[in-house]
This record gives sequence, C-alpha cells and structure tokens, in this order.
Amino acid sequence: MSSEALKTLHVSTFTEGLVGPSIPMLGPLADGGTIVAETAPGCWGPMITPSFRGGHEVTSPVAVEGAEPGDSLILRIQQIEVTSTATASGTMSAVEGRYTGDPFVARHCPECGTESPPTRVEGTGPEAIRCAVCGAEVSPFRVSNGYTIVFDGERQIAVTLGPEAAERLATDAAKIMALPKNSTQNPIVALCPADVAGVPTRMRPFLGNVGTTPAIDMPDSHNAGDFGEFLIDAPHQYGIPREKLESRTDGHMDVDSVRAGAILVCPVKVPGGGVYLGDAHAMQGDGEIAGHTTDVSARATVQVNLLKGLALEGPILLPLAEDLPPLARPLTEGERAAAKGLAERFGQSFLEEAAPIQMLGTGANLNDATDNGVARLARLLDMSQEEILNRVTLTGAVEIGRLPGVVTVTMQAPLAKLEELGLAPLVREQYGL
Repeated sequence: MSSEALKTLHVSTFTEGLVGPSIPMLGPLADGGTIVAETAPGCWGPMITPSFRGGHEVTSPVAVEGAEPGDSLILRIQQIEVTSTATASGTMSAVEGRYTGDPFVARHCPECGTESPPTRVEGTGPEAIRCAVCGAEVSPFRVSNGYTIVFDGERQIAVTLGPEAAERLATDAAKIMALPKNSTQNPIVALCPADVAGVPTRMRPFLGNVGTTPAIDMPDSHNAGDFGEFLIDAPHQYGIPREKLESRTDGHMDVDSVRAGAILVCPVKVPGGGVYLGDAHAMQGDGEIAGHTTDVSARATVQVNLLKGLALEGPILLPLAEDLPPLARPLTEGERAAAKGLAERFGQSFLEEAAPIQMLGTGANLNDATDNGVARLARLLDMSQEEILNRVTLTGAVEIGRLPGVVTVTMQAPLAKLEELGLAPLVREQYGL
C-alpha cells in the first residue's frame, strides 16, 4: 500500500447524472479499504431536476490503488442505512416539448428554451418545479399514478399516505427526505403524489446503482443494456453507436438482493476502477414493474478488494444464501450424502463439487438480457452456451431484476473452475463451503 492510499474514504459529493472517465476520481483507496458514502435518492429527484445529465445522482467515483483495465473489484456491501423518513414515487409519463430524444438526459425549458435549465421549487404539487431563468413550469416528467410513503423509526415498516398527510410532508420535502448537503436534486416529496394510500409494506433496502466506471462517459441511469439502448444514435451529446454500448459496466441493475451482506465482483474498465454508489431503494418487488420504486437517501458502507487479472464483461453477484434461487443453494450434508448414494447405485463414479455463481445480464428486453447473461457465463467458465442452459435449468434460475431488460442468471459452477478464476475463496466465504 502506498503512503497516499486510504484505508477509509468518506464520500459525500455527487456527479449530477454522469459516469465515465472524464469524471475526477477521489482516493486512491487502498486494496481492502472501505468506502462510507452518503447517497442521494435515485430516479425521481434527478428526473424532475432538468439540469442533470442522467436519471440518478450517484457518488463521485473512487479510484482503487492498483486497479487496471482487465482486473476486477470485489465490493462487499456491509451496511445500508436508510436516512430518509419518507419518499414518493410512482409510474411516470414524459412531457412532450421539454426534451430532445430522451427526457432523462437532454432537457430544456418549454418557454425560454434554456438547455438543462437551473430550477427552483415553488410551493408544492405537480407544477412546483420552475425554471430559474424564466419561471415556467419545467419538469420533463409527471407522476401519472403515485404515492407518498413514510418509514418507521426502526426502518422496518412503511405505509403510504393520503393527500392531506402527503401535502404536510411536501412543505418540508428536502428535510423529510434527508437529502445530503451536497445533493442538488429537487425533492420528489414536494410533488405530494397520493393516489395509492393506506398500503403497508416491509422495508428491504438495497442499492440500485452500484459498481465501476464505464469506459466512456454516459448518463448514470443508462449504464446498463436496457436503458443504454436509448443512447444508440440518440440526438444529443451522449448518443453512441451500438458497439460503444459494450463500454458499459451495468452498474444500474436494480437487483433487490444487492443488499447488506451481498458481494459484487465488478469489471475494471478504466484505470482505478472508479467505484460509485447510489439509487438506494427502501424496497422493491422483482421487476420494478412500475418503472420506479422508493428512492431514498442512505448511508452505505462498502469494503473494496482488488482481484488482479480477472477480466469481466459485467458484474457477478454473490447474494446472501437466502436470496439465491432454491436450486442454486448449496446442498446440505444430508443431500450430498443422498446424492452420493444414488450415484453409486447407478455406477456414477464421481460427484462434481460446485458452488453458486450469479451473472448479471442486460439487454433491450428480457430475452436479450438472458442471452447476454448466458453468453457471459459461457465465456467466463469456458463452457458452451448449451451447457450453461442445462446447468441453469438443473441447478439455478433466471430471475428478473428490472423490466425491460435486467436479469440474474444463476447456476452451480464447478469449484475447480472457480478456483482457476480466483473466485472460489469468495464463494466459500459467502456460502460457508
């Protein structure tokens, strides 16, 4: 470790919607060091803040000492503490005439024409976001059916509110949402949506956008194969040819098992890696079928280790054992003994030693995302895609992270192959093997 490398780095600054090699990195962080980050809410706040260049507000990237393209970084998610006491969310509709090509990226004022206009919040309700140049109502999105939701002190239970309570919270929206000091997004609670009231639910916080810096500059919300499709030949400054989408690192995954206790193995595509965090959610059903969920401020603690020489196309996730698909969970001693006895009865002389591995796949739709995850596993494990299909069917599953195109492809992989890749110590650590 060099004298400059830090064992612990506190991060409280943000990128206003962009990730990529042009964004200055903090650090360097020592191999094995810890990032403690104050994260800002993801989707809705940045979506109603037209000056942002993407649909999230993620933390400034952190360089890790010794990380070079072709390596991987191991992110152990140690803690996610929700600091908001309320948030708001819902389904969306874009407002025509307020953007060029993509309402998440290239916004302008419908009255004065200012591109990426600065804004202010005036009052509460759907028309509260105003252009600071001319005063026109300027949000590029509407909450078409939404809710305001509050959390208990223990951050275990949440309840959606009716219009009167939502309006009261809206008058102090930034404080209620605990927006970090350096956050510049408009608070979605100020719009006080309340179409769905009186619904209780459990909290299960996780990080929706976490990983490493892509090899090209792109909106943070578009660092994935599905949202990234909107960048292809787009009529704004972040438009790219299709082949450039391979520069992504799939940080925007919205997989609800990326919670405290999970391990992510992420590709390094720029020197230093550039670890960033954000888009914490209080809870989310698989698929995030409404398009958005409960974006919150949070305090996240992540330990980072360098894994030299493992070149990945996208993230590997080692979730908690209870979050694995049933067939992917390691066999118990009793199950292993039964399998051995059965094999011997039929003259099968050996049983494979295997462990779970979960690959992220992303694409324009769920079929493309599944194909992507399968192809990534095949190349990583040096197997045919047909063999991967069989192994996933026998010992794993394909699960939806987010519609339209984020999945996890899970299987039990031969431990001998994981040893070759340097991943076996991680799976043994995570699953007690």
